[in-house]
Amino acid sequence: MKPLRLVAANDTFAALNLMIDVLADKCAVFITAPETNGVMPELQGLPDQVEDGAALIVESSGSTGVPKRIELSKKALLASANASAERLGGHGQWLLALPINFVAGSNILIRSIIAETQPVMMNTRVPFTSEAFILHAGQLNHERRYSSLVPVQLSKLLTHAKLDEYALRTLRGFSALLVGGQAPNLKEVAEFKELGVNVVVSYGMAETAGGCVYDQLPLQGVEISIEKGLIAVAGDMLANNLGDKFLTSDLGSFEAGRLEVLGRADRVIISGGLKVSLDSIEQRLLAEPGVTEISAEPLNTLWGQSVGIVYVGFKELDLSFLETEFSKAAKPSKVVRLESLPRLISGKPDHLAIQSLLAN
Repeated sequence: MKPLRLVAANDTFAALNLMIDVLADKCAVFITAPETNGVMPELQGLPDQVEDGAALIVESSGSTGVPKRIELSKKALLASANASAERLGGHGQWLLALPINFVAGSNILIRSIIAETQPVMMNTRVPFTSEAFILHAGQLNHERRYSSLVPVQLSKLLTHAKLDEYALRTLRGFSALLVGGQAPNLKEVAEFKELGVNVVVSYGMAETAGGCVYDQLPLQGVEISIEKGLIAVAGDMLANNLGDKFLTSDLGSFEAGRLEVLGRADRVIISGGLKVSLDSIEQRLLAEPGVTEISAEPLNTLWGQSVGIVYVGFKELDLSFLETEFSKAAKPSKVVRLESLPRLISGKPDHLAIQSLLAN
């Protein structure tokens, strides 16, 4: 057994030092939500000590329900970090722009320790701005520079880069910008690549110690299979107590060594006997000019479910084409235009809050 140490997400330097002890097998760590006025959030169900095989306990984002606590071993953390570095071209220096109480943020601390580099840390308790990101990027001094982002952050950086040559040069200086947490706007990813910025689309979750597939290609040591339409992952980066294979809740196809993520199985609605993927609707609408953020949600009706749309954009949308391109099930029953989407601290859309908004 070994002690379980707690540290608040806004105490990033203390967390970095504790991660050094984690990799030295001295303790395990749970990173709590940020402190409020110097007081840690109340926690339940955490022991004072854990089994030797535990290194980091993280929570899932909870975007569609109650967060789960997931136990990762040192072996899983090292497998994830080293496989990522192998794919990206080597270890380097990281810019932290995500909360460290989620796996994408805590991974940056771990990878920095392995690389023996000092991460540049943004204040993730304040709203993300592209200006702050570019300013902090100027503090990076390693030849290999990395950061992990969620799609809404990437979108803000693209807008900035189109207007500011210095910002564009700074982003071109990154060896890779990983984007994950949810499906990104593929149109924006393509625009970045045309501008000479290496954006890498990452697929993974807390149960796989973060991203395990980059740009549709599994990382070294990762095995992907499809079981009854769902993506299954095997490899050393799996969380404890999952067995040899983790069956995700994501629909996908895997052909010629490339993984196509089709969306979450629990985000497929049935209306009048017809099925439609809410994730597919979101990707289609993100390709529409003037749409910057989108969330498609299930709405319960007498006849099953219908689609509710919340979006951010500079013009009203005519969504009649969805019925033609998908099916009658894709016809929205309610559309709401907002200035910004409700989001969790992780940067992911808060689906429960959005569904509540649509229900009113």
